[in-house]
Amino acid sequence: MAQTPQPFPRPGEQRPVLPAPAVPAPATRQPPVASPDPRQPAAASPTDAPTEATLGVQIYPGAEFVGSFDAGRGQRYYLFGSTTDFLQIVTYYKTLLKQKGELLFEEPPVHEFDIGKFKEESMAFPPSVTVKDYTWGGSAGYLNPKRGAEPARFKTIIQIVPAPAIQ
Repeated sequence: MAQTPQPFPRPGEQRPVLPAPAVPAPATRQPPVASPDPRQPAAASPTDAPTEATLGVQIYPGAEFVGSFDAGRGQRYYLFGSTTDFLQIVTYYKTLLKQKGELLFEEPPVHEFDIGKFKEESMAFPPSVTVKDYTWGGSAGYLNPKRGAEPARFKTIIQIVPAPAIQ
């Protein structure tokens, strides 16, 4: 006759104490560090601010570099935060790029400007400048990822996706 398992102890029942599992000793040998190939350019760190030459477009004056992220297919996208209002930044890029761009969303407002041709077979994102309002609907803004830094929040985020380098 099989006994039915009991998931919880009953009042007054003693449970056996199991010994703690053995913990293996930490490894003392460190793996070798590969030396960089001098023929290859060093990859930019996600915390390294890109230059306007790298991006292929001007960065909004006073915008602060927030970070960069792998977009796939050899592309990265770069985020910049600003305390300037969404409409002022959109007007700046309309003037700078001499195009009206496209309002992708009205709520929250997101405006995109194309800065290159999209090649589906080799790109994850179209080369573009995208501006998003992070104060829409009463939001306090995009949180500055740098602890204790000023400003604590950004009203607007600018995302720049440069065209991939030609190889």
